[in-house]
Amino acid sequence: MRLTCVVDNSVPHGELWGEHGLSFLIEADGGRVLWDTGQSGVVWRHNMEALRLIDLPLAAVAISHAHMDHTGGLDQVLIAHPNVPLYGHADLFRPRYRLDGASIGMALSPTDLSCRATLHLSAAPQEIVPGVRTIGDIQPRPHPLGAGAKHAIRLSGQYAPDPYNDDQALVLDVPGGVVLLCGCCHAGLRNTLGALRRQTDAPLVAVVGGTHLGGADAAELQAITATLEKEGAPALYLNHCSGLRATRVLAQAFGERVAPCPAGTVITF
Repeated sequence: MRLTCVVDNSVPHGELWGEHGLSFLIEADGGRVLWDTGQSGVVWRHNMEALRLIDLPLAAVAISHAHMDHTGGLDQVLIAHPNVPLYGHADLFRPRYRLDGASIGMALSPTDLSCRATLHLSAAPQEIVPGVRTIGDIQPRPHPLGAGAKHAIRLSGQYAPDPYNDDQALVLDVPGGVVLLCGCCHAGLRNTLGALRRQTDAPLVAVVGGTHLGGADAAELQAITATLEKEGAPALYLNHCSGLRATRVLAQAFGERVAPCPAGTVITF
């Protein structure tokens, strides 16, 4: 199993472009799966070309949630890979907004997307290829969410806080256990780990991706550190929305188990 970070907020060198978004390419024995598409199709295609990945066939695309910084490149992905199977949560097409009314959800309509991809939308866990599956609905959520103060949906004509029902992660089977690949972890990292543990008791080898801990307070960071210690101190490859302060706190606790993961990073399990 090999993961390549295609899009992230920071980049290691001049060939790749950084912007506000996330995308990973998963190369598994059963096929290649694209996890999210970043905010810009131009950036996604440029980085895929720079990494010499653009011409590789895709078995599927999987979307962590509807926000535009994870779905904005989808149009370009579907131009490069027409009729590809697309996996996501059943609530993926609910319109998402900022509190000022700006749309921050999917740019492609359900009709357009269903004409250009084979949709597999479900709240239940779904196998995408052998060894790669969605975690499904992350419920219950007793712990804090990875929430943004301005993220909203419309209910009865009024803006209300986004419950992030569409937020998902991927579970990857690797030698020695499983890897949790996150998009933004809006459902909350501890809640997501709880969902993982209700599905499997396999050792947690690593957590990869965005964990939306920028707004986490000291108590929550302490609780997350304790949870990860109980999980055996998995490797942490954090990027995108994880937050510098949270990353520093985790690096103080776990040392070299915490590694940067900018665009161009390749992780092999």
